[in-house]
Amino acid sequence: MKVPHTYITTNTYNKVIYTGVTSDIVKRVKQHKEKYYKGFSSRYNCDKLVFYREFPTMLEAIAFEKKLKAGNRKNKEKLINEMNPEWKDLSEGWYE
Repeated sequence: MKVPHTYITTNTYNKVIYTGVTSDIVKRVKQHKEKYYKGFSSRYNCDKLVFYREFPTMLEAIAFEKKLKAGNRKNKEKLINEMNPEWKDLSEGWYE
């Protein structure tokens, strides 16, 4: 079932943040981990899911992603810290 999500991934040391939107969070995070697409997230090893939010529609997920991308890192860190203060990989155990 397709469920719209906005999500944030980072690298091992939490230095680089990538913000994205997807209709299949499990599949998309796996693609990040496998570096399926060559681009920013694969180049900077952003494969640790640290934040995600579900939305009723894709339009709402995209609007939230745009809002995050237009903001600064501090705002993204605040969201991550509210949901995941230890910045653990929220997808841990999804693929075992």
